[in-house]
Parts: sequence; structure tokens; C-alpha cells
Amino acid sequence: MPTIAPLDLVGHCIDARFIQDIPFFTLADGTIHRLDNGHKAVEAHDGLLCAIPSSDGKALLTGGEDGRVCLTGSNGLSTEVSNLPRKWITALAAAPGGAIAFASGRSAWFRSVDGSLKELAHERSVEGLAFAPKGLRLAIARYNGVTLHWPATNSTPTELEWKGAHVMVMFSPDNRFLVTSMQENALHGWRLDDNRHMRMTGYPNKVKSWSWSPKGKWLATSGAPAAIVWPFAGKDGPMGKGPLELGTRGDSLVTSVACHPVEDIVAIGYSDGMILVGRFGDQKEVLLRRQGNGAISTMNWDASGHRLVFGSEAGDCGVIDITA
Repeated sequence: MPTIAPLDLVGHCIDARFIQDIPFFTLADGTIHRLDNGHKAVEAHDGLLCAIPSSDGKALLTGGEDGRVCLTGSNGLSTEVSNLPRKWITALAAAPGGAIAFASGRSAWFRSVDGSLKELAHERSVEGLAFAPKGLRLAIARYNGVTLHWPATNSTPTELEWKGAHVMVMFSPDNRFLVTSMQENALHGWRLDDNRHMRMTGYPNKVKSWSWSPKGKWLATSGAPAAIVWPFAGKDGPMGKGPLELGTRGDSLVTSVACHPVEDIVAIGYSDGMILVGRFGDQKEVLLRRQGNGAISTMNWDASGHRLVFGSEAGDCGVIDITA
């Protein structure tokens, strides 16, 4: 049976993940908690808005209401890598090799490995950022579509248009598809070799969490009473195909998903704090955690897939060991 090591915090957990095998919990108040031979915490920001792992997974990259972008290592030490006074850092992306991008208002900034900054201004607010798998292209989600930049060059960006507000963006692991989450209850996508559109609809709520399976054959998403899992194995992706529905519950909404790093299974977190795992092949489900306090807001596996770290909107956090 899985075992749970709980951690009760105060506040909304924005991000929970392993940094060099150490559980990290990032709260909206700007504190970063970690379980490293006991519970330890550091105040990294005066209000925190976003957090992602560095490209090598050895540090946590965060952005806050204080205009600062920081890197926090596994030892808990935070280093400021950029500062935009009087701005809120609302989105982050990390590229292989060490370059990063961050957004505030109508601009994104590309910070190269040598520390130089390049501003990428847009007519509407920048909502989401993502680097392509090789780190050469940067996708910027905006109103009415996505802009694709080659930030290390002066080449003209590519515009992918689709009406509506696009709030998150992500490349498929094989770089064949680009997918956005929209302000309406839908996903949109493009097949990158010909920019053909993909429309993924039918959600009763907004998609706020998504996760690719290890080889990019499946995209698991929140936003419904089940985890909605779209097939991406073929050349047309999900076009003309229906999704899998895993972990269906009529009385609770899926609020967070996290695909296993090795196997074709997904952890599913719900609005009542419950967590289970579902397998894509036979759709078998196993309960990991009964109901808790607050909706599950974030989950991530360790590199081996033996442990799952989670956090909720009410600070109800913990680590689940599925091998126990």
C-alpha cells in the first residue's frame, strides 16, 4: 500500500516537485519549503506567482510580485538572476543549456546563458511561455494565438492565429505539435509541419493542468470530472479521435494531473483532495490518497516514478511513496 508523509502548510501551494530528489513546496506567499532531513523553509519572494524546474532539474526557478526571478538550489539558497522593478513576473520557461524566459505585462524577456537580456514586446499581454525541446524556439501565448520567436536571432517571428485568449502553451516532446489552453473551456493546437489546427473541446471547466506521457503519445488534462487524455501518437495527433477518460467521479473535478516518468500512467488529483492513478492501456485505477483539505493544485513524480509529491490550494501537502 502507498504511504503518505504529510506536510501541513498555510496558504496556496503553487508548485510541488522534487529538486535533486528533495521535495520542494512553493507557496503563493513567496516561501519555499523543502523536506531535507527535516522541514526547512526560505522566503524567496514578496509574493510568488510561478515556479518551474531549471532545465537541468537541479534548481527551482521562480517569479514573483516583487519583479524578481530567482533560482533556489537543493540546499535552499536562493540567487536572484533578474529583477524588473515594479513588475509582476507571471510566466517562466527554461531552455536546455541554461537560457530562460520570463514575462510581465505585454513583454517577454529572453535571458541568454551569458546573462544578456532581450525584450520581446507584444501588442497584448503575454500569458504563457514555452521553449521547444531543443530550446531554439520560444512560444508566447497571447490573445488570438501564439507567437513563435527565434530569440537568439533577429529573424521574423511566426504568428499562429486562433481567436480567443490563450493562457498556457506547450510543445510536444517530439516537437511535432504545439498546444494551448484557452480562457474558454478548450484546448487548441497546431501541427507544426503545416500549422494545421487541432481543436479539443467538451470540457465543463478550464484546463489548468496538463502533462505529457513519457514518449509524448498521450496528453493528460484537468478540467472535467475525469482526467481527459488525448492521443498524440499518430501524425494527426488527436484530430478525428476521442480522448480517454480516467478516474471519472461525478461529484468532484479533476484539478491536477501528472504523468509518470516511465510508465503510461497518470496521477489524478481532485477538487476534494483525493488522488488516484490511472493506466492508459487498460484504464485500471488505484487509489493513492483519500479526501483532504483543498483542491489538489500541483503534483509531480520523482525521476524514478517511485514517489509523488503534491500540494493543495489550502496548503495540504505531502509525499506519497507508491513502493511501500
